[in-house]
Amino acid sequence: MKRSLGYLLTAAAVLILLSSCLPSQVMTPGDRPAGFLFGIWHGWLAPISLIVALFQPETTIYQAHNTGWWYDFGYYIAIISGFGGISLFRKKSKSSSS
Repeated sequence: MKRSLGYLLTAAAVLILLSSCLPSQVMTPGDRPAGFLFGIWHGWLAPISLIVALFQPETTIYQAHNTGWWYDFGYYIAIISGFGGISLFRKKSKSSSS
């Protein structure tokens, strides 16, 4: 029981830390536009961003203040590898034909 509580608290702490890096619509004057690496990061966090955006309207799943093509490229690489790559690890069930 204590072990599962520890895992739950660790997962909650990781989610809180990850959510601090979510894309936002609010920009301060000194902010640089998000580039390729931020595109990858925001792509990986897109499912979490979608859930958080339901409760915090200033959070988005895509950074509007970005460098353009390179940010998009990183974002889509992360989306494709994160969600499309899951199917590569699934084991196909063997259907018994008798």
